[in-house]
Formats: sequence, structure tokens, C-alpha cells
Amino acid sequence: MSTSKRPDLRQRVQAQRADALSRDRVRTRRVVGRRDGVRLEIGGRWLLNFCGNDYLGLGQQFQVVDAVQGAAARDGIGGLGSHLVCGHHVAHEALEREVADWLEVPRALVFGSGYMANLAVQQALLGEDDVSVQDRLNHASLIDGARLAGCRLRRYPHADAEGALRQLRSVPTGAAMLATDGVFSMDGDVAPLRQLALAARMQSAMLYVDDAHGVGVLGPGGRGSVADARLGVDEVPLQLVTLGKALGGYGAVVAGDADLVEHLAGSARPYLYTTALPPPQAAAALASVKLARREHWRRERLVTLVQRFRSGMLARGFELPESDTPIQPVPCGDNARALAMAARLDADGFYVAAIRPPTVPDGRARLRVTLSTSHDDDQVDALVIALARARDQADAAARAA
Repeated sequence: MSTSKRPDLRQRVQAQRADALSRDRVRTRRVVGRRDGVRLEIGGRWLLNFCGNDYLGLGQQFQVVDAVQGAAARDGIGGLGSHLVCGHHVAHEALEREVADWLEVPRALVFGSGYMANLAVQQALLGEDDVSVQDRLNHASLIDGARLAGCRLRRYPHADAEGALRQLRSVPTGAAMLATDGVFSMDGDVAPLRQLALAARMQSAMLYVDDAHGVGVLGPGGRGSVADARLGVDEVPLQLVTLGKALGGYGAVVAGDADLVEHLAGSARPYLYTTALPPPQAAAALASVKLARREHWRRERLVTLVQRFRSGMLARGFELPESDTPIQPVPCGDNARALAMAARLDADGFYVAAIRPPTVPDGRARLRVTLSTSHDDDQVDALVIALARARDQADAAARAA
């Protein structure tokens, strides 16, 4: 009897973890004890949170919390089943109608998460003879969606519409989808959607936009990067709205062309074969959408805070990537420097996450600062001062090494 030559999975994992440790890539979870607006209690200390995604400050807003409590008291906390069995409640229906009306598209479909939605769109629309052309910095869920679909995956240089067109031309057969983030989650920049729409039209491809970080923040009425680019459902037949970013909750909605959305509802595996989003979460999202639509001051406040942060940072000699969104990356370069600066900020009472490969490319570790309507001017100013102090300390340590 021969001895198997299969690799031992535990040994492989141990080797991978040792490698990650040697390259400052090990990730650890931090336990949040309590939350009070932009303050988090972690390990018995209160820290100012500058790395969350509650851009409009809706996560603890009274009307949103009240909607959760009311729905839970009425319907319980679970969805009971999948949407096509017994899990589709009136809260889901109302949320879909509200989002469709907000984005000025015919239909919308609620999903359990943005990750599931991105898997669903490509799995349901693409097959092995088709192609998904994507920005190199797209969110992991878009990449995984193409893999689930079994289609060919082609990637183009970041924000390069000409590159997207070349990739589409390189696969002239089969159906084609051109997929991009609207706002890129680690860089905070906005995709060149008008140019991408032109490339898609020239190659008869469908443009799909994951606007997780754009809806609620950008565009007229907060309708996102697609509306900000003056595009509609004809140019962008489907787009993703994440309920867990600017809207402060959980879940996602795919919105757009009625036939495409109906097809997703009947054939997308990540939609069909999972329990529906709990009705209280849908009720909370509905309340958040209504607030986001009418309370324009939240977006105006964000614009002011972004400008304040950037002007303060530039005045202290920081070089920042171009971003007019609440996502403000602070480049650090190597992993050790990013970790050291994050630790210094933590000691000063600020929670800013160090983002390292593989989330970002090698050599491009950064602190990912995010701003919220709930922050005040003094807090933003204090963060800028603390960042300058953390940078200076890291520079001094590098000189001494």
C-alpha cells in the first residue's frame, strides 16, 4: 500500500500563518464592548472611531432604531425562510419599492449582503462562454462572482477605461459584463463611469456598478456615483446598493432593469438558497433610506468634514491620494510602518485601522481614515494632529533603525 502524497492541510495552514507573521500580515479581531456614536469601547477604553462605514451617522439614529424595535416586536427577528418560500415580508417589499423610486429605476431586489449580491449578479447572468471585465482594484466579491459564474475573467488597470475597452475587444465572443466599483473602498476615488459606459456600449457589454460606498453620499439626492455621472438604467442596467455603509444597517439591494432583476429573483443561487434578510433589518434600512433622501444636510456636512481633514493634512506635509469621498487613505508604504502608526493613534485615543496586503497591493499599506456626519470639527482636527505625531514618531524610529 503506497503512502499518500497529499499535503497536510494543517501543516500548510501553519506555514501560511508563519509566513504572514513574518511579513506583518497577521490580522486580529478587536472586540467592541459598546458603541456611542463615533466612540467605541474596546478593551475597557473609549476610542474615537475613524474607520467605520456609517458615513451619514444613521446607524444609531432614533427613527432607525425605533423601526428595528417595532418590526421585531411585530414580526420577530428572523425571516423564517428564503424569499421564494415564506421569507419575503412587507418590509422587504417596501424597501425594494423605496430604493427603486430613490434611484429612479424600475425594480430592486433585497439581498442578505453586498457580497452575496455580487456573487448573485454574475452567477445568474454569465456562463462559461462569457467574460467579466473588471477593474484591478474591484472589491473581492466582484472577483469571486466571476469565479462562481465560471466565466472568463479579464482585469484592466485601475480606472483605465481604455484598458477596459481593450480587454473587452480581446474576448470578442460570448456575452460580456463590465463590472466596477463606483467608489473604491480602499482608495476613495470614483470610477470613470461615463467613459466605462461608452466602452461597454461600443462592445455590447453590460455595465454593472457596485456602488456600496457611493449611494447615500454622492450624486443628486444621494443617489450615488451612477447618478453623479448623469447615467441612468439604459447605461447602467444594474447597480448595487449596500445597506451597511452610508445607510448604517445591514444587507444590500440590486436595482435596475425590471427584466434583469426579475431574472435574478428566479435564478440567482445566493438569493434562492438562503434565508431572507430579517424583517427588522429591512425595516431599519427603509427608515434609513427615507432619512438619507430628505436630510441633505448630512451629505453637506460630510463635504465640509472631508475638506477640513484634507486641508489640515496637506498643511502638515502629508501627500494624500485624490478623494472627495469620506474614505481618506493615508499612505504608509510598508506594513510595519502602518501598524506602528495605528498603534500610536490607538494610544492617543483614535481607532484607525492599518490596511495591509492582500487587501491592498504590496508596498501600499495605508491607514484608512473614514469620516462620518457624526464627527465634529474638533475631533477631526485632533485626528490630524495625532496623525502628524504618529508619522513623526515612525520617521524617527526609521532613522534610528
